[in-house]
Amino acid sequence: MSKPVVGFAGMTHLGLNSAAAAAARGFPVLGYHDDPALIERLRRHDLPVMEPGLDATIAANAERLTFTADAAELSRCDIVYIAADVPTDDAATSDLGPIVALIDTVAGVLRDDAVMVVLCQVPPGFTRAITSVPHDRLIYQVETLIFGVAMQRALHPERVIIGLAEPEAGLPVKYAELLAAFDCPLFPMRYESAELAKISINFCLVASVSVANTLAEVSEAVGADWSEIAPALKTDRRIGPYAYLTPGLGISGGNLERDLRTIISLGGSHGTDTGVVEAWMNNSAHRKDWLWRTLRTIQPQARIAVLGLAYKENTHSTKNSPSLQLLAHLNDRPVRVYDPVVPASVVPSATGSDSALACAEGADVLVIATPWPQFRELTIADLARVMAGRTLIDPYRILDGRQAVAAGFSWHTLGMPPLIPA
Repeated sequence: MSKPVVGFAGMTHLGLNSAAAAAARGFPVLGYHDDPALIERLRRHDLPVMEPGLDATIAANAERLTFTADAAELSRCDIVYIAADVPTDDAATSDLGPIVALIDTVAGVLRDDAVMVVLCQVPPGFTRAITSVPHDRLIYQVETLIFGVAMQRALHPERVIIGLAEPEAGLPVKYAELLAAFDCPLFPMRYESAELAKISINFCLVASVSVANTLAEVSEAVGADWSEIAPALKTDRRIGPYAYLTPGLGISGGNLERDLRTIISLGGSHGTDTGVVEAWMNNSAHRKDWLWRTLRTIQPQARIAVLGLAYKENTHSTKNSPSLQLLAHLNDRPVRVYDPVVPASVVPSATGSDSALACAEGADVLVIATPWPQFRELTIADLARVMAGRTLIDPYRILDGRQAVAAGFSWHTLGMPPLIPA
């Protein structure tokens, strides 16, 4: 028996990685987007997003991947995922209008025996409110997208959380066949539970981030080193070896803040207490300004080099980037910037560089704002050779702080007091 044909509507970050993963698991895949120019790029394997492993996965499975700008072609699919990225505005509010329009488009061409799966993140109550597709053929599946490791997680999901109108009715046969190919635990539940499960996962992550950031700041003040404490916490069974306990510069990207805002809004509507959520938001805003609080003690006319513009490594996204927040404070100071993926043009007031070392040349202060793996190739000796000053702001510990101090640098990082030469 032939394998089900799987369609993905929305060839943005979520849809591309999900489509590539399904093709890699041996299924014929049709990727749809209403932009013919984008479809032509995809047919040439000119991808609009940066994601490690995505290019190689698409190239290796090209014979099973077809791209189209004609929605009618989705009628040959047994399963169609609504897989477009959900845009968020500067207030971390989702714009669901394009998702609703995409659902209506797909519903108009969906076969009577085919299944629609809403993969993009939506608030509780969204899926059950859809009327264009019968609920026995409508599924909500929690997406696992994390920028920088999206391809890996799409190919090897930890589990699949499935929202159904009536969980006791079981899964449609062809959809079950698709999920079986990924060989991971399945958690069927009612629509609203699955929609809230995604937010719940992000809340646990935010709680860990907030714990790490709060106590790392205390460590900086009292002379402790948070990097010594976190491994001990992970041996506690109540926390676990995979707990996210690395301090960072607040909550970046768009999805986590969107989920926090969603629960604050629901709390306001239903009279539930969301004080802790507002505290997390405040903690994130405070920690995100760490770079500026650290830098503003430096002499006013210092020449500054900033490495990294993306909000984290292995992505082109700058959504809520701590680096851009820092650079907004520096419009009146000479700044050079470099990022392996993001063009310097996103910061009109700064001067771009061709490499990390070229960016550092002549600088009094070097800020490593994004922990790109390439930056770990920098050596203290090279920085001492090209920099005019001796200040390193290195929140993610890309460099060896003790080597830096031995070479005459002051070294500032998260989770411990700065190291200053005697």
